[in-house]
Formats: sequence, structure tokens, C-alpha cells
Amino acid sequence: MNRRGKIVRGQKVQPEKLLFAKQLRREMTPTETRLWRVLRRNAARGFHFRRQQLIEGYIVDFYCSSARLAIEVDGGVHEDRLKYDELRDEVLARNGVHVVRISNEAMYDVEPAIEFIMEKIEEALQKNLTP
Repeated sequence: MNRRGKIVRGQKVQPEKLLFAKQLRREMTPTETRLWRVLRRNAARGFHFRRQQLIEGYIVDFYCSSARLAIEVDGGVHEDRLKYDELRDEVLARNGVHVVRISNEAMYDVEPAIEFIMEKIEEALQKNLTP
């Protein structure tokens, strides 16, 4: 799909993937919940994010369609799924989606971590919107 095409609306989604995404929304990790509290208030310069968004059969933790930006919170489970994550990142990149990875530990290492992470996200948003 080209960079300007829509990748979220109109995609064919397997019913079990949709149910799994809904389950992930209900059972977010503490780190995802903390970041979602900030993103849902449009704290990232007013950009709208969705959580547990399906894209080409893959579920990304948070997604901003206007900037084609996916935010992934990487916890321990990702250590065992490196090949899967690489393949998913390749598919997303082919669709013009940039992925920002945030380590689960980074959210709790220092108190102002959320401000640092939001700066990282805002930089990625700006970069993706620049032609």
C-alpha cells in the first residue's frame, strides 16, 4: 500500500484478531495504562491515538493514523519474539508506518520518564509529518 493510502479503514480483519485486540484493550499492562492516560488526553500536541490497533494483521500498542506512527511498549514478552517483531516492523514500514519502541523499564526508571517519552513521541510525530 502506498504511503498516502488508508491502512486502518477498509482492511480485512480476522474475527479472532479483532477479539484479541479488544481483550488487549481491556487488559493493558501497567506501563501501557500509564502511557495511555497521557496519550488519550491528546497530550502529544493534540494528535489522536488509538490503542491496540490492527494494521495488516498485526496489533500495535498505540497508533496515530494522521502521522502514521506506532508506539510499542516493549516488555519481557518481546525478548522472546524478536523475529516476529522484526517481521511486523518490516510490514509496517512498507505501509509507511514508523515504529517508536519504548522499553517497559524506561517508564519507571525515573519519575520524569513520562515527560522524556512524550518528547520522544512528539519528535517522531514531527518527523513523520515533515514531507
